[in-house]
Parts: sequence; structure tokens; C-alpha cells
Amino acid sequence: MSRVAESPRLRRFAAVLSLSLFIAVTGCSGGGPAAGPWGGANLIQPADLAAELADSTAAKPMLVHVGVAVLYRAGAIPGSRYAGPGSNAAGIASLRALLKDVPRDTNLVIYCGCCPAANCPNMKPAWAAVRDMGFTNAKALMIADNFDKDWADKGYPTEKPQN
Repeated sequence: MSRVAESPRLRRFAAVLSLSLFIAVTGCSGGGPAAGPWGGANLIQPADLAAELADSTAAKPMLVHVGVAVLYRAGAIPGSRYAGPGSNAAGIASLRALLKDVPRDTNLVIYCGCCPAANCPNMKPAWAAVRDMGFTNAKALMIADNFDKDWADKGYPTEKPQN
């Protein structure tokens, strides 16, 4: 077995490295941390989400990853569901199917993590779909740089998804 296959950190690094071309092609960089179609009230900071998830008395939000599969498989927030990349029609269709029967007042958090949320090619279309579906308690996870720096490197929980 290779060192990459043995180490979750190396697997994540390899996944992020393999996305560098994707990020360069899509223009996924820069922008202010709160920029985006969601607005400040619809953002949740990583520290706040981590605290909410750690609180055994709090209701857990539905977590939906709307990025590319390689990042999701490398490590995701525990309990996350994968919808597919919001940057393409198949990912949006998958997101809509996943949320079809979910009550519209559900505490819902969407995230990607490939790059800053403000310029993420997956977050903006996914956010538009969630809002178009009528979700009233949806939030976008505020990833200022990327999932590793803003979540995993801070020691917040991650898991290698089984699905």
C-alpha cells in the first residue's frame, strides 16, 4: 500500500493538489470572506458550526457537501451527505433529489471547501437551488480559504465518508 493510501493527511493533500487545475480553470480565488449571494445572516462560521455539532443538546443540522467527490471522499464533516458539485447540472439535480422530501424549515448547511466560498463555482449555484426550493433556515459554511485550512487544520471533526 502506498504512503498516500495509508495517511488521511496525505490523501487529503493529494486530493487538494489534484484540484489545482480545476481551481485555475474556474477562477476560484480571491474575493471578500462574506461576498456571495447568501449574505451575512445566511453564513455560519466554521467555529460556530463545530460548536453546534459538539453540543450534545443541540439539534444537528443537515450537512450537504456540494463540491467535487474527490474532496468529499478525502474527508468531510461527520454526518455530511454528498450531493455532487454545484457547478454542473448533474450536481444540482442530485442536490434537488436529496432535498426533495426534506422539510423546508430544516436547519441546513451547505459547504464545499475547494476554495474561498465567495468565489466557489459550486457554492453559488447550490445556494441558488436551495433558496429556489424554499429552504428558510439554510446557511452557507464560510470557508475563507479552503476546507483544510478553515476546518481540518483547526482540529474540527472530519471523517472519511462511507457513501
